Amino acid sequence: MGGGSMVVRLVLIFTILSVASSIDDKCAACNAVAEELELGLSNEKPRNHLDMRHRLDSTGQRRGKVIDYRVSELRVVELLDGICEKMQDYTLHKIDSNSKEWIKVDNWDNLTISKQEAKAYSKDLSTYCGRLLEETEDELAELIKKGSVRGGDVSKVLCQDLSAHCSRTSASHQGNGYGNGSDGEL
Repeated sequence: MGGGSMVVRLVLIFTILSVASSIDDKCAACNAVAEELELGLSNEKPRNHLDMRHRLDSTGQRRGKVIDYRVSELRVVELLDGICEKMQDYTLHKIDSNSKEWIKVDNWDNLTISKQEAKAYSKDLSTYCGRLLEETEDELAELIKKGSVRGGDVSKVLCQDLSAHCSRTSASHQGNGYGNGSDGEL
């Protein structure tokens, strides 16, 4: 029985590694994640400062800080939380025989490919998103808090500057999904 469990573990490890490398065009995938983050930024509502003055000192005065929401950790968490789950609403769409793009799916029943295949692509993108954020989250969080990540800027910051999944030259072809996966490795 011990040898069987070893085989199962090896198969699991191989499966995880093969899914992790199943995104052919990392630039197009990164641009899809950036597009979703951009949507989050554009849908942000103005928020009040965060009042962290919850302690009272010996004279009864409130002590603590008031933090501007725009530079708060809470804002970063709210922007990034759940973004990879949202990537499960995307799938790879074939434009022609040589090019594909990541699209947001409104109705899974109206696709030109099988629903099962489309869902597999969406899971791949969600997994890719998790790895991308794991690699870039600290720097991305700091840039968001500094105000360096604004609408229209997300793809450049995330896909070129931080992850290098897109080269400077491929930026003009954002979102076309076509490529050999070597973007960003200059």
